[in-house]
Amino acid sequence: MKVVNFSESNSIINQYLAELRDKDYQNNRLVFRNNIRRIGEMEAYEISKTLDYERREVTTPLGIAPVSVPANEVVLATIFRAGLPLHEGFLHVFDHAGNAFVSAYRTYANEEHTEVDIHVEYMATPCLDGKTLIIADPMLATGGSMELGYRALLTKGTPRQIHVACVIATPEGIEHIKRTMPDDRTTIWCAAIDPGMNENKYIVPGFGDAGDLCYGEKL
Repeated sequence: MKVVNFSESNSIINQYLAELRDKDYQNNRLVFRNNIRRIGEMEAYEISKTLDYERREVTTPLGIAPVSVPANEVVLATIFRAGLPLHEGFLHVFDHAGNAFVSAYRTYANEEHTEVDIHVEYMATPCLDGKTLIIADPMLATGGSMELGYRALLTKGTPRQIHVACVIATPEGIEHIKRTMPDDRTTIWCAAIDPGMNENKYIVPGFGDAGDLCYGEKL
């Protein structure tokens, strides 16, 4: 399974990520959401290079122009609620794509908040048979919500190719995806890979709870 870590090279993604991590920048939710969205746009552009293309002729006011356009049918999936700005960034690039949404949330299975359960409550998706599926979720921590979201989507078809797109991943989350998703058809894309998680399963150094930083604290 291929893993693309954009922090290993110099690009503007690193600037967006620096602002996402900065606790002073985090006071402005609009800036935070915009940086998540812009990373989504950059990752979408890079993923677009991996698609299949076909030649078409387009009629202009002055003649005929041959162009290469994507031949893949793309479905963009995200996990509520933290995934919405990242999904929006992908949709700005793949504006003809189908869209899928999964509602999943974490709960703690013990009083110490060290054991995490993931619950899936809602899903809406087009048929996925033979399509290119992109699942966008900012944080790939344990990998549990990504796996459950993927398994829920599989009830509506089998994609030909899968892209897991996140902002920050952990080695544990990446290994979980390698164990639970097809090795020969899956690529993981991330702006950075952080060393690990704390006892509450939050990525460290990370940047905190993506959903809360985007939309405010929840009960």
